[in-house]
Amino acid sequence: MRRFFVDQSNIAGSQAILTKSDARHIQHVLRLKPGEKILLFDGSGYEYESIIEGMSNNKITVTLGRRLSCSSESPLILIVAQAILKDRKMDTLVRQLTELGITNWFPFAAERSVARPGTDRLAVRMQRWEKIATESLKQCKRGCLPQIGTYRTFEKATSYAENCDLKIIFHQDAVEPLMADHIYPDMVPPDTAGKKIFLMFGPEGGFTQNEIDMADDEGFITARLGPRILRAETAPVAACAIVQYLFGDIGTKNS
Repeated sequence: MRRFFVDQSNIAGSQAILTKSDARHIQHVLRLKPGEKILLFDGSGYEYESIIEGMSNNKITVTLGRRLSCSSESPLILIVAQAILKDRKMDTLVRQLTELGITNWFPFAAERSVARPGTDRLAVRMQRWEKIATESLKQCKRGCLPQIGTYRTFEKATSYAENCDLKIIFHQDAVEPLMADHIYPDMVPPDTAGKKIFLMFGPEGGFTQNEIDMADDEGFITARLGPRILRAETAPVAACAIVQYLFGDIGTKNS
């Protein structure tokens, strides 16, 4: 069954409306007809078995049927803070990390950040990241949209993690690997359900020692991702996959 996103503001009672690209795709690419079934999700964790009722001028009217809870969400609350990267690297990260089940994601300014987008440019990129996350949900069959947070300073990024159960900043010169058991002795699946894990990643040039020291003062654990130096856009994907394996819903021991 084809799956589409519907904004909650476009749901009224048992009726929903699809517009723009989704409506065009249904009408002109898939060539679906009234009476055919589709699956809608609203980004809050629910899906609706639905039937197309009518079509006109790139507008689809849908009748909502049974509401289902999405079963593909991670039990973790996984928050990722990423130092701003150059070009389209952030676009790719948003898509891949959405697939890996993150809950929150936001960019921040690190000392070695090369990219320094202005306010207008950031607003455009934020809209793009939100669109990418929505499109990614369609593909990976998640039910909850990750929250795309605002751009902030390094200090505000670390303070955001104040109430998290586990806070990790990744640095190539760290002594301990991410999988060292004594780093997180109290985090044992399946008791990690609902736990907040905060992961922080640097820019292309990595974090400075000053930033690592500041994070340490805020209670962060410093970890590395093996003996090889990963690119700035590779490290978050690798780390989130490992964290979901250790504490989330990837791996047989957590299923």
